[in-house]
Amino acid sequence: MNQRISAPSTEILREIHQAGVEIIVRFNSLLKLGRLYSVKNVLFQEQLGLLYKRIKDNCQEEEATLKIREGTFFFRNVRLRFIFANYPAFKTVLQELTKREVAVISFLPELTESELETFIACLLKAEGYNQLLAGLDEAQIVHIQIEKGTERTSLTGKKEKDRATARIYFSSLLHLKDAFEAEDPHQALRLNTTRRLMQALFTHIVDNEAFVFGLTNIKNFDEYTLNHSINVCLLSIALGRRLGLDRNELIELGISAFFHDFGKIETPKEILDKPAKLEPHERAVIEKHPYHGAGTLALWREIKGIPLRAIHVAMEHHIKEDLSGYPQTFKKRPPHLFSKIVKIVDYFDAITTKRVYRPRAFTREEALSLMMDQGDKEFHPLLLRIFIQMMGFYPIGSVVALNTGEIGLVVETNPDPALTLRPKVKIIADKNGQRIDGPVVDLAEKDPISQRYLRTIVKGLDPEKYNIRPADYFMASTLA
Repeated sequence: MNQRISAPSTEILREIHQAGVEIIVRFNSLLKLGRLYSVKNVLFQEQLGLLYKRIKDNCQEEEATLKIREGTFFFRNVRLRFIFANYPAFKTVLQELTKREVAVISFLPELTESELETFIACLLKAEGYNQLLAGLDEAQIVHIQIEKGTERTSLTGKKEKDRATARIYFSSLLHLKDAFEAEDPHQALRLNTTRRLMQALFTHIVDNEAFVFGLTNIKNFDEYTLNHSINVCLLSIALGRRLGLDRNELIELGISAFFHDFGKIETPKEILDKPAKLEPHERAVIEKHPYHGAGTLALWREIKGIPLRAIHVAMEHHIKEDLSGYPQTFKKRPPHLFSKIVKIVDYFDAITTKRVYRPRAFTREEALSLMMDQGDKEFHPLLLRIFIQMMGFYPIGSVVALNTGEIGLVVETNPDPALTLRPKVKIIADKNGQRIDGPVVDLAEKDPISQRYLRTIVKGLDPEKYNIRPADYFMASTLA
């Protein structure tokens, strides 16, 4: 008779998850301390002891394995969920291991604390997988085993990944365009295709987040509603991920954000694109688009099974935190969480986009500053704080002046909250103001002798004044 193998209890899975998260956080602390102090430093040793104990608790009888799969950590085959509190640690450790092409770390029951210390020291010194493996062999580390990832980290591999991300971005745009322009949107909507696109977007956000954020700098003047909807979708999924929503919730959030402005189909183009202040009756027409969108999606729910939350978002994404805004209903109640998320992202993308009635767009830094000034009357304060943390003080796509006289484009934020003013930037103009195709530099990098930062941001620049189109630089990275 075949024996039935019972699945681990919820309590056991919770304990494994908690242990895995703590291991990542301790690992991150050791990597940071190891760059500042000797591995024999008391602070390093204290964190080492805590990490060792957590690992040993989980590998007493069999090996405990930490894996990276599709940009996500798994510990003992339990997926570790990213939330706002642990996200910087997760991202740093993920980057450090991916940079060295390490996809699996297995801790064996016989592991000693000395071996763990040596492993961290080797990891800090190694620039790639082969160098790390050689260091472990030389130190005779036998109770920690590593495996190489299959994902290429070469420039060619990065371009291929960026191309794939760009393809999904534009496929989503075309899918939404088909729905917007169809004579009968009810027949045109292919919800299964929408779900597959949301799943693909989620995967690319996990695996290639910085580039995805770069693509949200694409602003198509003639296709504003479509472009805006895709950007809101991407940033909403990313924000939801910071909040710890699970995959299925993120797919529904993506669909909800994707169709949040669908009611604008019913709004005359001459009103949407009017280059002057709207008259009261025109404003009233604009403010009906949430009703139109919610009504259309309600029909789709009956016919095609669109998520109920998408109807909430279509109706509520202009409702403010103090319950003002529009549309005003006879019964005031707090908007759905998804609506609060989409409202923040919708506002951010809207004011950073040029419109016929607003020829100058806010820079991304200006937009975040304005949103902070709006306070908790406009946005949910915690969600806004997490959004600002996600975007960084200088969001990806920001153009900045450096103390070296160079001009840089922010291409990746620093996950360490203490280094939020020190992102990675691509040098796009030299100290003489000449446009160049410069390198990507890390503003957290210091001179090894003086310990002074090599470059520092002096101020943000308005790309319009310098005729710079940030989106062009991100799209250029997909070219051969």
